[in-house]
Amino acid sequence: MPVEMGPAAFDALVDRALDGIPDEIASLVRNVAVLVEDEPPADDPDLLGLYDGIALTERWGDPSMQLPDRIFIFRNPLLDMCESEEELETEVRITVVHEVAHHFGIDDDRLHDLGYA
Repeated sequence: MPVEMGPAAFDALVDRALDGIPDEIASLVRNVAVLVEDEPPADDPDLLGLYDGIALTERWGDPSMQLPDRIFIFRNPLLDMCESEEELETEVRITVVHEVAHHFGIDDDRLHDLGYA
C-alpha cells in the first residue's frame, strides 16, 4: 500500500535529504533551485526526479549570466512506490543525491554503480 503524506511533511523529507549532503559537497552547489512537484512530465510518469540545467563540468563563460539550474523531486511517484515512511525517506534521499550528482556531471551509469540509480 502506498505511503500517504501531505506536502509539508514530504517537503521536510526533501529538506532532510539536502541537509544530509556533506558540507564539502553542498558548498559547491550554487545557483540551484530544488522544487517539489506532485507529478512528473506526462511523457515519463514514473520519473522520481529531474535535473534541469548545465552540469558544472560543461559550463563556460560568465557564471553570473546563467539561469539557475533546477532539481525537481516528484512527490506522487515516490509516495506510490514506497510502503513505509522509512522506505520513502530512503528513496527521497537517493533521488535528491542522484539529481545533485547530475549537477556535478555524474551520469546515470556511474550513479547506478554507486547505488544511486
